[in-house]
Amino acid sequence: MSTAMIGMIAGMALGFAGYFGGFGAFLLVAALGAVGFVVGRFAEGDLDLGDFFRSRDRRR
Repeated sequence: MSTAMIGMIAGMALGFAGYFGGFGAFLLVAALGAVGFVVGRFAEGDLDLGDFFRSRDRRR
């Protein structure tokens, strides 16, 4: 499945949540989608847990 198709499906899900459930449902679907994205990237090996905890300044 292409990235554009996944983006379209995510946009439609957010649209339906916003229309039928209101702004709270929109935020809930967006937050759960972001969590799912991070978990998926972690499961595929594209993301390392240390990326979240390492400092950007590596001179020390």
